[in-house]
Amino acid sequence: MSAYRWKNFDEEEDRPEKPRRYGVTEMRGPNYNLLSQNVLQDIFESMGQFVDGLKFSGGSHSLMPTSFVKQVIDMAHKHDVYVSTGDWAEHVLHKGPSAFNQYLDECKQLGFDTVEVNVGSLEVPEETLLRFVRLVKRGGMKAKPQFSVKFKESDLPVGGDRAFGAYIVPRPPSSELVEDVDLLIRRAERCLEAGADMIMIDADDLCKHADSVRADIIAKVIGRLGLERTMFEASNPRTSEWFIKHYGPKVNLFVDHSHVMDLECLRGRNLGKNHKSVLGSSNFLF
Repeated sequence: MSAYRWKNFDEEEDRPEKPRRYGVTEMRGPNYNLLSQNVLQDIFESMGQFVDGLKFSGGSHSLMPTSFVKQVIDMAHKHDVYVSTGDWAEHVLHKGPSAFNQYLDECKQLGFDTVEVNVGSLEVPEETLLRFVRLVKRGGMKAKPQFSVKFKESDLPVGGDRAFGAYIVPRPPSSELVEDVDLLIRRAERCLEAGADMIMIDADDLCKHADSVRADIIAKVIGRLGLERTMFEASNPRTSEWFIKHYGPKVNLFVDHSHVMDLECLRGRNLGKNHKSVLGSSNFLF
C-alpha cells in the first residue's frame, strides 16, 4: 500500500496566500471546451483560493462578444485572479505598424492584466520583441513572453569574428527546427531585463508528457532564469507531479481548469491521503 505525507503550508510556509510571486497556478480558460460564466463562477467560488490566473488560450477571447469577455474578467478580478490574453498578439501584426498598440489599448480597456507574447509565432527581430515587452509595461500590464526550445535554423545568430559594422549576408529562410536552449535563455534574459514579469515555457518540446520530460533543459532554464520568473505548461496531472516532486510547491504551472484541485493536492494542501487519481501508484514523499 502506498504511503503519502502531505506538507502543511501553515507550518512550513512554502507558498504564501494570494497574490503570489511563486507557486502560481494559472488556469486555462475557454479554448478546447466551452466554459460558461456559471462554470467559471463555480470554479472561482469553490477553488478561487488556489487559482492565481486565468488565461484565454489560443485567442479564444477574439471569438467572443466583448461584453462576455469583460464580464468574465470582472468575475475573475472579484476573486483576485489575474487574466492573461494568451498567445494572440501575432495575429494582429499584419494590420500594420500601429496594430500592436491598438491591440494593447483594447486589452487595457477590457481589463486584461497580462499580455502573453508568443516569441515563436511572432517571428520578429529580437529588438522588436523587446520593444513589444516595453510597450506592454508602458501600458500598465504585465508582459509574459512565451518561448519554445526549438528555433528555425535561419533564425539562429551567425557566429564568428567580424569587423564592427561589417555586412552580413542574410541567411536564406528555413523551416527546419533546431533545438537551442542557450538561445532561449539568452533571449528570455533580455526580455526580463526589458521588464518582462515572467517567462512562459512551451510544453510541446519539453514537458508535454511526464514520461518524456526534458529534465536537463528544464534544470538549465530554471537555474539561469530562476524559479519565480518561469512558468511551465503541465498538460496533465502526471506532469504536474513531476514538477512538484523535483522543484517543490514553489514552481509556477499552467494547467487545465479540470486539474486545479489535483495540482493543489500535489502542492501540499492537507486535503486527504487517498488521491489515486492524482498520484497513481507512486510513493510520493516530500
